[in-house]
Amino acid sequence: MIRIALDAMGGDHAPQAEIEGSILALTTLPATFRIVLVGKADVIEAELARHPEIDRSRLGVCHAPDVIAMDEKPLSAVRKKPQSSISIGLGLVKAGEAEAFVSAGNTGAVLAASTILLGLHDGVERATVGTLFPTSDVPCLVVDGGANVDCTSRELLGFAYLGTVYTRDVLGRPSPKVGLLNIGEEEEKGNATAKEAHQLLKTAPNLNYIGNIEGRDIIAGHSKLGQLDVVVCDGFVGNIVLKFYESVARLILSLVRKKAPDVLERKDIREVFRHLDYSEYGGAPLLGVKGVSIICHGSSSPNAFKNAVRVATTAVEHDLSGRIGAEFARREAANTA
Repeated sequence: MIRIALDAMGGDHAPQAEIEGSILALTTLPATFRIVLVGKADVIEAELARHPEIDRSRLGVCHAPDVIAMDEKPLSAVRKKPQSSISIGLGLVKAGEAEAFVSAGNTGAVLAASTILLGLHDGVERATVGTLFPTSDVPCLVVDGGANVDCTSRELLGFAYLGTVYTRDVLGRPSPKVGLLNIGEEEEKGNATAKEAHQLLKTAPNLNYIGNIEGRDIIAGHSKLGQLDVVVCDGFVGNIVLKFYESVARLILSLVRKKAPDVLERKDIREVFRHLDYSEYGGAPLLGVKGVSIICHGSSSPNAFKNAVRVATTAVEHDLSGRIGAEFARREAANTA
């Protein structure tokens, strides 16, 4: 049995979107899968009452009296609210009562609580959010997607390894190509941190680093050196790119609706816009912690939560945490040899 603890109080549309998304997820998952909704039990039960058709044997409730708001300082909030839905949900994973945690709550709080409660694998300096971006080819993974605003060059190197493990062992790409997001492809481009990171990445063993890449390469899904699988950057840049990406998709859809609405009746065109819809990608794994923790967009829809549960179950099934631990253990052994 795989059990997913889902923060029912974290998103902008809580708990309606979380519950509807959970119901959708359970219709697509085998009977051995179970979801535990974490949050204020009375609020959750009131919403569940609107869905008498659901199989309650597969959908549990775990009471958490507190909620961490989006505008609270993450670390302080985690410490002051040990009974929050984020801390209680991650506590289920730590206690072995759930295999994964999913939340659309305060990203910084999920990062802080995951790091404190689950811990980092040996050799991991900082956990990172791995966000899938649609491209003209297969999606590429951007690390960091917004959790770590300020990063050192060594932390960016760690992100490259974390992204490589996820892309290789979960997404099934044998030798993922890694690029460093920069303002140009040339060696001398970038700020001090980017220049240092570039040099570290160039000499890093067991890493398929192709060099500096530019923002336009993400959309294309490749640079001059071929397919792009992992894009490394700090969370400040990564989150700006992510939000810009989302706004471009909405702009294109809005223009089509205004100028050529009949086009949207075509199945192939609807498939194109589905490809650009962030909710199809569900949630982003927090890479580097001892366990599976999935971070969702604050305004996640039921479809986004359904797909976030899919991302969580896939990570569990592929033993993502164990594979990251093994990869960094090998790195540590090689560094001390």
